[in-house]
Amino acid sequence: MEEPYNIETRLRLRAWLTLGYTLFIMYASLSPFSGWREPGFNFLAVLRTSFQFTYTAFDAVINLLSYLPFGLLVGLTARARYGALMSVTIGLCAGVLLSASMEYLQMYLPTRISSNMDLLTNSSGALMGAVLAVSITSWTWFFSRITRWRNDLFRHGKDMDFGLALLALWIFGQINPSLPMLGNVFISGTASQPFATLPPAHFNVWESNVVTLNMLMLGTLMLTLLRIPRNIVMALLVILSAVALVKFVTAALLLKSWALLLWINSEAVFGMILGILLLFAALWLPRSALIGFGAAAALCYLAIVNFVFDDNSPSAAISIYHWHYGHLLNYNGLAQTITQVFPLLLLFHLWRVRKV
Repeated sequence: MEEPYNIETRLRLRAWLTLGYTLFIMYASLSPFSGWREPGFNFLAVLRTSFQFTYTAFDAVINLLSYLPFGLLVGLTARARYGALMSVTIGLCAGVLLSASMEYLQMYLPTRISSNMDLLTNSSGALMGAVLAVSITSWTWFFSRITRWRNDLFRHGKDMDFGLALLALWIFGQINPSLPMLGNVFISGTASQPFATLPPAHFNVWESNVVTLNMLMLGTLMLTLLRIPRNIVMALLVILSAVALVKFVTAALLLKSWALLLWINSEAVFGMILGILLLFAALWLPRSALIGFGAAAALCYLAIVNFVFDDNSPSAAISIYHWHYGHLLNYNGLAQTITQVFPLLLLFHLWRVRKV
């Protein structure tokens, strides 16, 4: 029989991840949060409208894939307490409720279109995710290994569950290929194509400093989570390799061919190397000093991003994409929001674990 402690630990982490992904859907659905006005019709009229035959397969796939992780996370959270049928029902109902709420609010946004097809495909994605959740929870060998790995590698407690969810948020914000590796400023269309004759670009010290500080924030977060601090080397290697791989794949899918590797530049490489060296030095600090070190890195990051860098809007990177769907602006805007919110959440996490 499964230990109650492990059940509570899984439930907390899944709940944090579900909350984070719900906020992601809300951001993607309601961005840019401006121009609210009366729609002149009610939501029942939207539901009764004939299905739109102009609805594209791309739209359907995007909606399915967007809500599938939501249904998966809700299903996994519910499965820790309820049976298979109840978990699928909860996942489906949560997906329908969230999608209907977003479609209702989109009626009040002039840049958005409320659609019953969106509601149908979103709900279908949530149902698929909930069914997948119930399926994979039956893989006892898989979950026993995951549980053992988590127990051996990370500390326990509700503060640590929040930290792991924060780590997932950082990774999600970093996979955008229009942001340099661990950087903050979007790559713009002024970037040179191969063989173009342009003056050599100057090394941007501030951008490199941001990469270093980002590495220090990530490393400090990891050091508060790991049971054995010396595992930080392997942990960072795995995380950065995974981020680089996903960045490369998304760049290959979304960016123009000449912009494929713009996310890895000299500022990023130098900043990461310096950040790793400083983290090695931080391993010798007592825990209280380490907490202060991470907090200082987060505050410096916020100061540079908000008071040194020029305004860098999500639309600055659109010219390097070969896709021109409106989803890209939401994708870039979400990445920018995460890079701005993460230091604040890290400060909150460090304050919570200061006496652990």
